[in-house]
Amino acid sequence: MGIRNFYFTYGKRLLDIIVSLVSLVILSPVFLITSILIKLEGGGPVFFTQERVGKDFRRFKVIKFRTMVVDAPKRGLSITKKSDPRVTKVGRILRKYKLDEMPQIVNVLRGDMSVVGPRSDVEKYVNMFIEDFREVLKVRPGMAGYTIIKFRNEEEILEKYDNLEEGYIKEVLPQKLTLDKEYVRNISLWNDIKIFVLTFLKVIFD
Repeated sequence: MGIRNFYFTYGKRLLDIIVSLVSLVILSPVFLITSILIKLEGGGPVFFTQERVGKDFRRFKVIKFRTMVVDAPKRGLSITKKSDPRVTKVGRILRKYKLDEMPQIVNVLRGDMSVVGPRSDVEKYVNMFIEDFREVLKVRPGMAGYTIIKFRNEEEILEKYDNLEEGYIKEVLPQKLTLDKEYVRNISLWNDIKIFVLTFLKVIFD
C-alpha cells in the first residue's frame, strides 16, 4: 500500500479524530460564549441542523450555530444572500468569520465529515448533479476545502441574482463541483495541510 492510499484509508480519519478532539477542548469557551449570545438575542435554539448527503450518499445531520430567525426555513430557501433579512445580528458576525460552522467539529468526530474535504449539500442539489457527486462523495465532506477558499463570499456573489436558486445552480454549484473533483483526485496529507491553512487565512483575513 502506497503512502497516498494509506493516508486515504487510515491516516485521514485518524487525523480527523485527533484534530476534532483537540479542537473541542480548545474551543469550548468560544462555544459557551457563542451559545449565550445566540440565546440572548431572542431566545430560540442555539444549534441549527440540516440533512446533508455525505460519503457514499449517506444522509447525516450537519450541526451549525443558528444564525437565522427560528422560522427561517418556512420563510425562504436554504440558500442565502448577504442581505437576507432572516439573518440575525449575532448571526451576521458568526457568518462573517465562519464561526457558525464550528459545531461541525462534532460531525467530524462522529465520522460524518472530515476536517478537509468537499462541501456537503442537500439532497435536492445532489440529485441535480448526481454524476458529479458520485465522484465527489467518494470521500467525507469537509469543513475546510477549495470551495471555501474560492467561495468565501458566496452570499455576495448571489446578491446579483433575483432568483437565488438559479444563481446557485448555474454559477456557484458547477464551479464548486469542479474544485471538489480536483480535491478528490489529489488527496494527500500535504494537500490537506495546505488547504486547511489557506482556508483559515482566507476566513480570518478576507
